[in-house]
Amino acid sequence: MSAFFAIVKKELRSVTRERTIIIAITIQLFIASFSSALLIGLLSFYDPESMTTFARGNLRIGILGDAKSPLVLYLRDSHMRVTPFDTSTIAENAFRDQAVDLVLYIPPDNGDAVEMKMFLPTSELRASLMMIFLREPFKRYENFLRQERGVAVNYTNVPGLPSTTFEFLYAVIVPMLMLFPAFVAGSMVIDSLSEELETYTFETLRSAPLSVNAIFGAKIFAAWIVAVIQLVVWLALLRLNRIDIQNLPLVFLLAMLIAAMNIVISASTATFLRDRERSQFIYSLFILLAVGVSTLIDVAPVQLLTRLATGDYYTGIFDVVNYAALLVVFFWVLTRTTRRVTTT
Repeated sequence: MSAFFAIVKKELRSVTRERTIIIAITIQLFIASFSSALLIGLLSFYDPESMTTFARGNLRIGILGDAKSPLVLYLRDSHMRVTPFDTSTIAENAFRDQAVDLVLYIPPDNGDAVEMKMFLPTSELRASLMMIFLREPFKRYENFLRQERGVAVNYTNVPGLPSTTFEFLYAVIVPMLMLFPAFVAGSMVIDSLSEELETYTFETLRSAPLSVNAIFGAKIFAAWIVAVIQLVVWLALLRLNRIDIQNLPLVFLLAMLIAAMNIVISASTATFLRDRERSQFIYSLFILLAVGVSTLIDVAPVQLLTRLATGDYYTGIFDVVNYAALLVVFFWVLTRTTRRVTTT
């Protein structure tokens, strides 16, 4: 066993010298560390309203007119700083001096229709963002006026995140972080085995008191350790970003199985082709094809990870066990492939 772990240590040390692998891990670290910030930034392009779920407006609002209106209370409840002004001249000067972000005129409530006036910055981007954050307190004030006038409106408050936020988080961020370690580990095994076979240094390893399968197992185990460490770190960083992962043990187990499968497949490819460039090319094509096909299959890794992470009632341990069975099949294929090494 000492020879087995010696090969494992050698492979782990070689990771620090592979710039491509280090860069890939660094990118994943950035995504996992700032997943909440990335979520807000990317969602702002196609669902700006979702920003109010994660960020506070902190707007500075100047008020003209009825400073005792319930709208003022609603604005403060939304973490906005409200400053009453006695005259429009004072409010205009404060707006020009950027002491306030916008000026809002609230007329007295005399039972008629309420017509408010708002003075916004000339920048369309800033004005649009302000309107997004003002929408919620305005809705509350609108409901207040309806109740005061005897207009009954029933709402159903559905808890949870906006649908686009939910979909992007659990269908993109979580699967990406759970699958990237598998891709990196597979590339790592191809580089290691291809180099050994191309330079004939694999014969030196065969002089150790280990079988060919044990040598392959040591290299696979080292790459799998790297993938597992990444998975642990990414899940911890997601928790620090307050991203709730349901069925965490099953998500972790499935990600480890997928990493092991990916590593075994890449090892078989490298052993069969014995050429680094061709092996990496075939491996990349396989990953692209697998990801494309996975969008059409319900039991594919991406969809299964998403359902597990969201706590789908009909997804559980039996779906994960299927991948364990596939892993056994791929291991059998690898042992058949390694016979080519023993016969040459």
